[in-house]
Amino acid sequence: MERNTGFKERRYIEELRILTKATALDCVIDERFERIIYLIMKGDMGLAIGKKGENIRRMQNVLGKRIEMVEYSEDQNEFIANIFRPVEITKVEKDPDSNTVIVSIQKKSDLGTAIGKKGANIEKARLLMRKFWGVELGDLKIEEGAA
Repeated sequence: MERNTGFKERRYIEELRILTKATALDCVIDERFERIIYLIMKGDMGLAIGKKGENIRRMQNVLGKRIEMVEYSEDQNEFIANIFRPVEITKVEKDPDSNTVIVSIQKKSDLGTAIGKKGANIEKARLLMRKFWGVELGDLKIEEGAA
């Protein structure tokens, strides 16, 4: 998947590197929810977040936008699990007909967290899946027999 990083995105990535010493592979500016979603290199999440979320708070103050971070993974299923963290993903299925990904979650009580306030988390997942894997996110399913 070809990624096009604009000037603003490069500036935000560099700002993150300067303030946290962590490496961001890319970032997505989500105007709808007024946030910046960073894609952090595997293993750099702790460095990016900082002690008790200190680095995220500092970044939010400097940039004036909400900051969210997702750890990148070469494995699509692991990447999806990272997007929805802390919700436990049980299964990821690809629908070959519609080129969509259907995500199953463990608990019915986690559905609200997976969707997020006003759909923010599901929209984050859609943006990242479209940009980095070239697939659309389909439905969220609750695993059969789940509480």
